[in-house]
Amino acid sequence: MDNKNVIIIHGAFGCPNENWFPFLKREIEALGVNVLVPAFPTPEGQSLESWLEVFKEYENYLNDKTIFVGHSLGPAFILNLLEKYDKVVAAAYFVAPFTGLINIEDFDKINYTITDRNFDWDLIKEHCKEFYVYHSDNDPYVPQSKSEFMSKQLGAKKYEIIEGGGHLGASAGFTEFPALFQEIKSKLETL
Repeated sequence: MDNKNVIIIHGAFGCPNENWFPFLKREIEALGVNVLVPAFPTPEGQSLESWLEVFKEYENYLNDKTIFVGHSLGPAFILNLLEKYDKVVAAAYFVAPFTGLINIEDFDKINYTITDRNFDWDLIKEHCKEFYVYHSDNDPYVPQSKSEFMSKQLGAKKYEIIEGGGHLGASAGFTEFPALFQEIKSKLETL
């Protein structure tokens, strides 16, 4: 399975058909690229263990032509995957990412097994060639300092602040994300 794959990971309280995920899936599939959008249990049954169990079905798609895309909690789960699997992927695009807790109880009580730990940043960087981080200047959930920290730890190739983007999801008008699609398309063309 050494074909190009894009794997999109949703966040807490999320699902595969929300936000800009259907748009991104449609646009990338039109390029002839395989796109996977796993559905993870959330909020009921959400834990690192249950999400890793779901991901087992997708582990064979990890190769040097695979691109991860994660929103909100998604990037922290991707960090866990990059630590766990001894495979090298091409790139990861993180939208409104964070590690640790965000001091919002409804999220922290279900996210902590995925986010609240010490990550092996060096190992993660060995397993992914490039990182791209996007955040907004008025995210109501995730402080900008969280994405700045992650960007620094990963030596991100790009760290972009989007003005007035909220949590960069549907509630902030992000049912499409053309700029992200263009970035990923450019990357896919080099693989």
